[in-house]
Amino acid sequence: MFSLCETDPNLSWQSTSQLAVGQLAINADQVELAGKNKALFSGNVMMDSTQMSLTASSAELDKINGMLNAIGPIVYQDPNSYISSKHFFANLTSSELSLGDAKYQFTQQAGRGEAKLLEVNQSLLLLQDASFTTCPSDNPVWALDAKKIKLSQEEGWGETYGAVLKVYDTPVFYLPYFTFPISDKRKSGFIQPTFTSSNRYGLEIETPFYWNIAPDMDATITPRYMSNQGFQLQTEFRYLTEEHQGMAAIEYLNSDDSEPELGSRYLLHLSQYSKIDDNWRGQIDITNISDDNYINDMGSSYANRTDTQLNHLIQLTHLGDYWHTDMKLQGFEVLGDHLESYRALPQITFSQVNAFDFYGVDFTLNGEFAHFQNEEALVEKATRVHLEPKLSYGISDYAWSFLSEVSLLQTNYHQQGDLLGTQLEENVNRTLPKLRLYGQINFERDTHWLVDNGLQTLEPKAQYLFIPEKDQSNIGLYDTVKLQDDFHGLFREQRFSGVDRIATANQFTLGATTRIFNQQNNEVFNFSIGQIFYVSDDAKPSEIDDNASYNSLFASEAMLHWHKNWYLSAGMQYDTDGSDLVNSHLTLDYKGDNNELIQLNHRYANNVSGNTIEQVGIFASYPIGDQWQLVSSYQRDLESDRSVEFLTGVQYQSCCWAIQLSGSRQIETDLNKPVGQFANESAKFDSSIQIKFIMGLDAQKLLNQSIFSYRRPYFLTN
Repeated sequence: MFSLCETDPNLSWQSTSQLAVGQLAINADQVELAGKNKALFSGNVMMDSTQMSLTASSAELDKINGMLNAIGPIVYQDPNSYISSKHFFANLTSSELSLGDAKYQFTQQAGRGEAKLLEVNQSLLLLQDASFTTCPSDNPVWALDAKKIKLSQEEGWGETYGAVLKVYDTPVFYLPYFTFPISDKRKSGFIQPTFTSSNRYGLEIETPFYWNIAPDMDATITPRYMSNQGFQLQTEFRYLTEEHQGMAAIEYLNSDDSEPELGSRYLLHLSQYSKIDDNWRGQIDITNISDDNYINDMGSSYANRTDTQLNHLIQLTHLGDYWHTDMKLQGFEVLGDHLESYRALPQITFSQVNAFDFYGVDFTLNGEFAHFQNEEALVEKATRVHLEPKLSYGISDYAWSFLSEVSLLQTNYHQQGDLLGTQLEENVNRTLPKLRLYGQINFERDTHWLVDNGLQTLEPKAQYLFIPEKDQSNIGLYDTVKLQDDFHGLFREQRFSGVDRIATANQFTLGATTRIFNQQNNEVFNFSIGQIFYVSDDAKPSEIDDNASYNSLFASEAMLHWHKNWYLSAGMQYDTDGSDLVNSHLTLDYKGDNNELIQLNHRYANNVSGNTIEQVGIFASYPIGDQWQLVSSYQRDLESDRSVEFLTGVQYQSCCWAIQLSGSRQIETDLNKPVGQFANESAKFDSSIQIKFIMGLDAQKLLNQSIFSYRRPYFLTN
């Protein structure tokens, strides 16, 4: 789509407020009457009405027929246009105008050009033997020369007949008929195509067609040709009403020439969010693919190539005065050679949002009912009922707070499957108490460190958590995974996201955060440090824990924003018992005043599914002139000592158009192959070159094309 440039403020038009609708005020050096109904004006003729203003050297007015003729040089202005021409004619009765040898410019949006004859009928402009461009200069980069151009201010679109597209005054394409936008209004038509060349796809051409079905719905149909794989059709349908908004998409490739054994390949996506009434909400989010490696091979807007599973969710939510209830059907399609995950059919959770008050002690009741299914697992079906009543008492003041909580965790399981020879039992009743004591205090003082007349805070906090030990090996794992052990995770009540495992706890957690604010109350520095101290050995992390058992976990995080252009973020988790680094991240960002952007980052994890991950990366976007931008990113795996991804591109962007040339090299994976088979192969890379002609483009979008993409530092801790 063409972008619209800023209009010239000197060309704005003001109506003559003292005139009534239909009246015309004329001033001139000389006036000559020809009878009662005709007048001749000459010398500095100025005409004003509520719809337009005009200056000319001479004019003739025929009152009976409602005709007005003027001779130039002429300058005509109305709320939408500024036009200079040699002669002017108007039918005052029908408000139709025509100007000869005209140069025009829109005043409410971008658009300018010339015409042998220009006719105005309310919001419609008809140009004969004319040109049009959205470039602001008199020597435009591109322009359309046509026998006829129709420009509708009301519809926001233009039509050309017998047009030639010129770039720097050189003919490029002949267009018998062509439509283009002159505003941000929607209209059916083809969008700019994309041309790409890569090892994986070969020559790739995408030609999207936009279909403006109705004000509340549209569709995009994109034929995609890949010389190595064949012809793919991508469709997307969107709708928006007062109660619902959603999308349905289909991507289909009848036969992949590079892998004919796979047969047809497709992706189906459906998403919807509904506001049924003030208390009820609905949500659907389903993505399905033909084979595990579809996203990795074909790419898609509806999933990332780094995704390891696809979500299937249908959810109904009730927001009551006292209870929040979620009722959902949920499943995950695991990609690759892995055991399929459990589906929740259904899972109903409820939580109390307003506690019952008993003499200053709050009582809440949370719980769930869930039924899980997985035909490929040892336990094919499982029903879980969990209730968690809680008593809590808290005190909060301006600078400190204290919270004490006593909970009872009651869970019942009914498990069905081939349980012989396993520790799993058909019926399990698990009851566990939980005690949590948490307190924090805030200190403040004036400081001159890093900033002048700043404010520094010190926020120490402490927690004691107790859950007795209980053997849970007779319970399967249905929706339970370990949570991240960052600084904030040290003060969580549980170590896992679900209730299939409730970790033993007999531990103290001590931590503190200090912050520095400048005079504008902006946070320029923070540093957090904390550690868990386990009172007993049976409370150490071990069961289904990805990390090795440790006696004390230390975590810290820091942020430094010492200059408006510089930003430093860091964090780490450390096992003080085993003297091992568990996780760490470090990012350094620079964002210059002239849109320069550079980020350096490093990430380390010592145990991700049995693997050590250590990577460094750089993302950069740098202007090399007023209209040129250089964009580049690089990611390297230090463990395997190889690059994972490289992307670089250059972009030229003016007010009315842009061209982008980029090249990338990314590591390939094949999730259709068994894990062991892939692990033994050497890494393969896909290299590609892409060129785009786009009207209006942000270089930030080029960075986001990469697998890792540019992220603000706070995302890197997720």
